[in-house]
Amino acid sequence: MPDALELVHEDAKLVAVNKPSGMLVHRGWANDDVVAVDLLHAQLGQRVWPLHRLDRGTSGVLLFALDVDTARELSGAFERGEVHKRYLALVRGHAPAHALIDHGLRHVDDKQSERKPAQTRVRRLAEFERYSVVEAEPLTGRTHQIRRHLKHIAHPIIGDVRYGKGAHNRMFRERFGLHRLALHAAQLRIADPSGTAELTICAPLPEDLSGPLAAMGIDLAAI
Repeated sequence: MPDALELVHEDAKLVAVNKPSGMLVHRGWANDDVVAVDLLHAQLGQRVWPLHRLDRGTSGVLLFALDVDTARELSGAFERGEVHKRYLALVRGHAPAHALIDHGLRHVDDKQSERKPAQTRVRRLAEFERYSVVEAEPLTGRTHQIRRHLKHIAHPIIGDVRYGKGAHNRMFRERFGLHRLALHAAQLRIADPSGTAELTICAPLPEDLSGPLAAMGIDLAAI
């Protein structure tokens, strides 16, 4: 784990980091010694309020408020679906050029729970052998939504030990040194609490994902 988180945005009300894969956002989800909230608190020397979550294996833009009023205001924006998120993922198979996955999801730990509406827009960006890099834009905010939706259309994410395929995950570990979930939160757009403008925050691909992609001949910067 890093000694400090990579800051990708900072102003008087907000700070965003490029969360590394393998790090939890909150303490309490597991017994990890290092979580993003505590690390950023120590790094900035002040309290921070996480406005959303990323799965442990997902890297990318993670947004925090620097005061309780901003946290309250923007948490509501996330809950109302007013925040636009753009993810990148490496998946099994030849993904469709464009697709809207409209598939309701149950609670991840309760197969008897009622399905809630869930939609994800997917666009293929590149292909490598029998695999694809896709852009995924969740239009709703269900737990593990992108991972579950891509599995639903038979394109599970590489490195996903819960929803993916072990043989493919092992191949990418051995051949390309990919030892993580190949899912990255690349961009987040939200109304700027300091004014009326829209704030766009981007997080570059970390080396543990960009390196394996480069070894496959995929340069997302050129797409």
